[in-house]
Amino acid sequence: MSDALLEARHLSRHFVVRAGQGFRRAKKTVRAVDDVSLGLHAGRVTAVVGESGSGKSVLARMLARIVTPTSGELLLNGITIPVHSPRTLAYASEVQLVLQDPFASINPVHPVRHSLERPLLIHGAVASDLAARSRAALSRVALDPPDRYLDRYPHELSGGQLQRVSIARALCVNPQVLLADEPISMLDVSVRLGVLNLLRGLCDDERLAVLYITHDIASARYIADETIVMYAGQVVERSDATALIDAPSHPYTQLLIASVPDPRDPLRRAPEVEDRAGPGQFPTEGCRFAPRCPHAMDVCRTSPPPLFEVAAGHESRCWLHESATRVSITAREQGGEISTT
Repeated sequence: MSDALLEARHLSRHFVVRAGQGFRRAKKTVRAVDDVSLGLHAGRVTAVVGESGSGKSVLARMLARIVTPTSGELLLNGITIPVHSPRTLAYASEVQLVLQDPFASINPVHPVRHSLERPLLIHGAVASDLAARSRAALSRVALDPPDRYLDRYPHELSGGQLQRVSIARALCVNPQVLLADEPISMLDVSVRLGVLNLLRGLCDDERLAVLYITHDIASARYIADETIVMYAGQVVERSDATALIDAPSHPYTQLLIASVPDPRDPLRRAPEVEDRAGPGQFPTEGCRFAPRCPHAMDVCRTSPPPLFEVAAGHESRCWLHESATRVSITAREQGGEISTT
């Protein structure tokens, strides 16, 4: 990952909460993000996929330096950033976050012009340049002509238009990295594709590094170059986006894909999975997915699995791949070629 614009190494964030009732509630540690490493590269979209509570948004906020990591490292352009120091304007100008709900993230009492000019002023722009740079930002997100939108209020725009304004606000300071936290989940289905194409275009045409967070694995396949699947704060699988969808290795990824509606079979039902640990409960030992996994073995309940390389550039955190990985290593040592898929 040496050429990554933004790199995370072994990032973790643990929250201490109180469980139970009454004054003597026991403290409990929630591992929201646990030992996650990734790199964001210029001109590439990296998708992070997982259900609610998997740690995706906490990860994005750590990369934006809104949430302080418990441990780990951040590197921007190869330079280590002290994770426990305050976020600087210099970092914010390089890494920008687009939030899920544009109606909540944009001030409803000010026109669009104010939302675009305020970050420019904070980052030291000259007052005489504010109008031109605001128009340029709106043009970058295909809101043309920009003068039609500058003096409108948020309630006068559609959800898709307002999310484009939110993206334009992030682009005003010309960042290298754009973190998009479920940018289409609050939008109508009819406008989601336009926002996805906008993000893909910014990546291809302007060489931005984009992190796309979603619970919709189908949209990840459409937009992303690499897909990372998270469950209970951990990375359980990562690979090229197309390869991961076409040949998923981890049982959790397989269930995610099986739950996507198929237009060719509209009556197909999503698989039902028994959660033997209870809703929202994860085991403290072994694999965190074991209580829901249809292939769980004894070792899954006692030992946490590492990330196994199941193919070139394809990793999966599952004990099912242990024997195949050993065969692959032996084959390489002997100069043979044995497929592990």
